[in-house]
Amino acid sequence: TSDGRIRVENECRDGSPGGALRRVTGVAEVVKGDPSNAKLEVEFFWPFRGAYWIIELDHDYQYAVVGHPSRAYLWILARRPTMDNALYKELLRRVGLHGYDLTPIERTVQPAE
Repeated sequence: TSDGRIRVENECRDGSPGGALRRVTGVAEVVKGDPSNAKLEVEFFWPFRGAYWIIELDHDYQYAVVGHPSRAYLWILARRPTMDNALYKELLRRVGLHGYDLTPIERTVQPAE
């Protein structure tokens, strides 16, 4: 944004691939003192802010894996509705190496492209 913050846009379908589109826009700032620029504080609803750490990032920005330092939250975000299954499994493998419990992770059902 013009003030140096990062615009964060997330969207999903409510309940099923044909459900109503839900979108949320927030702003993020890099955590002070983080030389990697991968640790963000994001605000979707003022005044609530949360840790939003970029764990994995595609070199072409086609996907990102974002987690919380407590390891209680994790999102695999993609620009397209579907992701190659081999890539998804590899991302899960690497997420496990970061100490995340893979048991509760659910892959969101997506419409065919």
